[in-house]
Amino acid sequence: MPTFNEDRKIVDPPLNPGDGAFFDAAAQGRLVLKTCRACGQAHHYPRTMCPFCWSTDVHWEDAEGRGEIYTFSVARRGPGAPYCIAYVTLDEGPTVMTNIVGTDLDTVRIGQRVQVVFRHSENGTAVPMFTPIAP
Repeated sequence: MPTFNEDRKIVDPPLNPGDGAFFDAAAQGRLVLKTCRACGQAHHYPRTMCPFCWSTDVHWEDAEGRGEIYTFSVARRGPGAPYCIAYVTLDEGPTVMTNIVGTDLDTVRIGQRVQVVFRHSENGTAVPMFTPIAP
């Protein structure tokens, strides 16, 4: 039963201008999304402008941290294997690229409900990942 390699080194995420609030919230165990006050749409990656209506009236909002797996791939060979890369569609709407952790990788399925957990990169940055929600 191959499970996520908990000893796998997580590469430090690139920090872009404006990403500080996202990673500060992650360090507190919170997942946040930029949300547009003009059209109400949440989006990810964080931007200073809404990708739906082009408004600059965007702000950070806490997300529930739950969603479902849209698609995934399990790497079974190579450095850090095994691990699972996935796109998770959050209940708030955005789809995020992430890892699925804390489970038997043979049980991962499209449509499976997941919730956010945080793992730390090599320099200690909290990185949101997802684990299946028990049925």
